[in-house]
Amino acid sequence: MAFQRVVERLLPDGSVAKVYPFHISLEGMESVLLCRDDEDFDHLEKSFYLGALSCNALVISEIAMSSHGHCAVLAVNWEGASAVGEFVKKRHSQYIAKKYGERNVMARTRISVQYLDSDRYVRNALAYIPRNAVDTGYRIEDYPWSSYRGMFAGALKGVRAVSGLSRREKETLLRTHKDLSQVPWVLDERDRIVPNSACDCAYVESAFLGDQAYYLRMIGEVNPAEMRQKLVLNSRVWQNDAQFMVCVADVAGRWFKKEVPALTPAEKAKLVTYLFRSYCTSVAQLARCLQLRKEDVRRVLWENNIRPRE
Repeated sequence: MAFQRVVERLLPDGSVAKVYPFHISLEGMESVLLCRDDEDFDHLEKSFYLGALSCNALVISEIAMSSHGHCAVLAVNWEGASAVGEFVKKRHSQYIAKKYGERNVMARTRISVQYLDSDRYVRNALAYIPRNAVDTGYRIEDYPWSSYRGMFAGALKGVRAVSGLSRREKETLLRTHKDLSQVPWVLDERDRIVPNSACDCAYVESAFLGDQAYYLRMIGEVNPAEMRQKLVLNSRVWQNDAQFMVCVADVAGRWFKKEVPALTPAEKAKLVTYLFRSYCTSVAQLARCLQLRKEDVRRVLWENNIRPRE
């Protein structure tokens, strides 16, 4: 069966809706460790799932690293995916403050949310997430804080259901008071969430056409530097017009199979919102690179409830 990038899913609130794939990155500063021991890694990983549950989204892939984390989710819109990232940042920041007495550690940590707008982009992002484990010296399949271990894994393997935890166990193991009586999550013998009980492994497996060898090949071939630039840095680093135009042309080609000058006003308007959310840019730069008037850019942003950054 052909891969469907945009799908309908049953969401945590019980509704069925069309959902879209997004990548969320959470990175600390070089001098800051988000995770220092196994308890920290476990907390960050569980935060991804609790964040998706709280923001009515679904996790499809995640990894917790010492100085950063990555998560791919299915959400109804960009705002929903962004809310997941902000939830994780706030929750883990509070955890670090309580455990280590270090406040505002993550104050300058920026959440980057990228809409995965093509099949190729989805596959590259889903390959890039587990690929991060290589930098730790682990083999990808042995890294303990990644959902990779749940992909193509068959039946669930766990020792107890989260839905059956007592209030005290829930507070101890997941640090939450949230009602989890309806979630299908399962914990393993080390009280970690079993990934294929909590994330949408079927989406990942479908992206690679049900072929684990294809998935492994993509993990080996993905360019981590290129994906980090696209998924993490582009939204944080100011680019000059020439550099930004390369990004604009890339998106215009993927979305509309056109060069920028050939775009219609309606197509340019669609790009304005996406580019403003996904890149470190301004009204003036968008106007220049999309050949629009500044007032038209502002209007599009205001219509989408975005406060323009001049």
